[in-house]
Amino acid sequence: MTDTTAARPRTSGPGRTLIVFYFIMTIAALFRSVYQLITAFGTAPLAIVLSFVAGVIYLVATVGLIRTGRTAYRVAFAAITFELVGVVVVGALSLLLPDVFPFMYTVWWGFGLGYLLIPLALPILGLLFLRSQRAVFARRP
Repeated sequence: MTDTTAARPRTSGPGRTLIVFYFIMTIAALFRSVYQLITAFGTAPLAIVLSFVAGVIYLVATVGLIRTGRTAYRVAFAAITFELVGVVVVGALSLLLPDVFPFMYTVWWGFGLGYLLIPLALPILGLLFLRSQRAVFARRP
């Protein structure tokens, strides 16, 4: 029988690139939302809180992608799935209710248009990557 596990560890090549993008989005979303919480919370509280939540989700996904084991896989999968749902729901609502989700106050506005649509592409790529790396995550180091 042939071994069906991936030959390359997930922290090389595309996996490393994905982790770097998640880390960058973590820093961008958290620092921006914390700054906005301090300086402009009254202007768009829901949007700012959702940006903070996005930053936390990016952080959880980053940690899940870095760690090994089935629990890490499940954590990463749950975080990235939540992120995709958040981007789609907030993205749609931001276009329908622009007064509630002003452009300058949320990461997921317009499906991540202010971040070059990276917030929309990242969870799709993340889920595809997790699917391709299921065997690597299941392997114990």
